[in-house]
Amino acid sequence: MKVELLREAFRREAFTISFDESAAFTEVYGFVGRSGRVFLEGHLLTPRGAGEGEERDTLILFMHPASSLGLLPLPTAMAAAGFHVMCGGSRYLRNDTALIMEKVALDMGAYVRHARDNLGYRKVVLAGWSGGGSLSLFYQAQAERPTVTMTPAGDPLDLRAAALPPADAVLSIAAHLSRAETLTEWIDPSVLDESNPDLRDPDLDIYAPDPRHRSPFSADFLAHFRAAQVARNERITVWAEEMLDRLKTRGGAELERGFMVHRTMCDPRWIDPAVDPNGRRADWCYLGDPRTANVGPVGLARYTTLRAWLSQWSYDRSNARTMMNAPRISVPALVIENGADDATPAAHPRLIFEALGSRDKTFRRIEHATHYYQQQPHLLVQAVEEVREWLRARDFRVPEAARGPALAD
Repeated sequence: MKVELLREAFRREAFTISFDESAAFTEVYGFVGRSGRVFLEGHLLTPRGAGEGEERDTLILFMHPASSLGLLPLPTAMAAAGFHVMCGGSRYLRNDTALIMEKVALDMGAYVRHARDNLGYRKVVLAGWSGGGSLSLFYQAQAERPTVTMTPAGDPLDLRAAALPPADAVLSIAAHLSRAETLTEWIDPSVLDESNPDLRDPDLDIYAPDPRHRSPFSADFLAHFRAAQVARNERITVWAEEMLDRLKTRGGAELERGFMVHRTMCDPRWIDPAVDPNGRRADWCYLGDPRTANVGPVGLARYTTLRAWLSQWSYDRSNARTMMNAPRISVPALVIENGADDATPAAHPRLIFEALGSRDKTFRRIEHATHYYQQQPHLLVQAVEEVREWLRARDFRVPEAARGPALAD
């Protein structure tokens, strides 16, 4: 095996933030979950020429509920272009099994405070890429006009008392509406028994070897399919709430329960390009063959818990749904749609833009760009330039020009 060192056109500094928090039971594996403290791991990416004592003005903060974004194309391209970039990991980094969105909002607040109070940045811009988009909108809505006092499971968690510091602007780039809304559009409605994924409704099984309904799908079938997806999500929500109530009534040591959700990557868009059309390829999604992804270990919500389902995946209960949060945001906002996105549904960026309450909001589309800009360095440069020009026009301090060779490597 050949090992190569990562050579970057910017300086990367790993850092840790920690704060006290008590919990009724351990959520994450290891010492962190038992110590009475939350530990967050982040990366600060700064231009190599920046002096240690230099005034810090504008920081771009990337954060995702469960993923580490520090090595992904867009954050590193922005750092290579001269931006100051922070990539923050939540307490649920790389494992969203027990993830509570309200707690992730607290984690994001810790990064914003660290950027301003400890690092001296004057302005913070939330860069919501992919699943970070709905997180950024949820956070900003609760920072501007907090409403949440408990999780959807009824556990006390007061974001009003948290005094989350609001950001100065929000970017929504290749972002979907929310984990709950996206899962609902991807969940396989043919599953009839949550404990037996082989028991399926043949009328809804579009991935069957010989399906009853094939691409191109009729409008009537799609309406039936979408309604069945919502119904399955709602059935799981009802079961989760009933199970939580049962555990609370029973008392004792069992406070939470984990479970598996089968077949969660089934969207007609991926096999019928005429459904919500964009420039993506047919019979493909960002995880590869959608039929394989539907039953694979990395599908959305594959492993979860009662509380996590209600907080991040429930179509009816999640507080992080964009249609609840976008209208309450007042800061300037830029929405970028990737024209060949093979993950985010094509309709979602426009829906986000239309829902935003910001008076100053802008919509841009990057034709042919896929979700990760794989083998598309010129389109990655275009995304960085769209952000730079938009921020510059609003008096944010940004680099004068993108450093093209570093971006194209």
